[in-house]
Amino acid sequence: MSGILIERHGDGVVVLTLNDPDRRNPMSDPAMINPLLEALRGIEHDPDTRVVVLTGAGTCFSAGGNLHEMKARSGMFGGSADQIAQAYHTSVQQLPLVLSRIDVPVIAAVNGPAYGAGCDLSLMCDMRLASTTARFGEVFVDLGLVSGDGGGWFLVRHLGYQRAAEISFRARPVSAEEALELGLVLSLHEPGALMDAALDMAREIAAKPAPALRMTKRLLRMAERSHLQDYLSAVAAMQAVAHGTPEHAERVSAAVAARAR
Repeated sequence: MSGILIERHGDGVVVLTLNDPDRRNPMSDPAMINPLLEALRGIEHDPDTRVVVLTGAGTCFSAGGNLHEMKARSGMFGGSADQIAQAYHTSVQQLPLVLSRIDVPVIAAVNGPAYGAGCDLSLMCDMRLASTTARFGEVFVDLGLVSGDGGGWFLVRHLGYQRAAEISFRARPVSAEEALELGLVLSLHEPGALMDAALDMAREIAAKPAPALRMTKRLLRMAERSHLQDYLSAVAAMQAVAHGTPEHAERVSAAVAARAR
């Protein structure tokens, strides 16, 4: 069964699983993209969601675009140049836009190979934990293509221009160990332990005060593209709001009481 599995935990953690393991969770089919977009848009407006974990079913995170459809010039790869461009605009390019708007942390649990659009999807997340079997591949130029969903934008920001260029120009897969060395992932785990590690991190984060968590993510994303003065103005405004939240009052009272013991 293709599509997305949605698992909601009572602690505010939501697990989204790319669920087409027989085809290695392709990121070019409407049956995968549309449910994922729907789930993410729902989370965007859900105050009860605190952290999202994104992973893949089976042994692959996502192998990217469907090569058979590329060869047949069918699906989103069919039609005129204008039609193909429009298909990208309305499908996979919506993913980075939606993920950039979500205020809660999104953790990618990369359970296996993440190639092409699958690699890009992992890069769109805030943090990545990986299985020792994971591989990250910006392999577009080997297919005579570019990263159609904006993955290069994220790769440069994660690794800097020179390393992003080397990996992209050579279309060289990056092993899990190298990804850890480069800082592309936070930690490596045996396949059977990956989801436990991702959920442990998600639950730890979900236990933090929700308003401060959401505002912190907004500011971290804003830091990528704003001038310092604009950033400081936003910090002041959000901090003023944070000082008035009941979560802040509760945490300060608890901290004061702990110091008095």
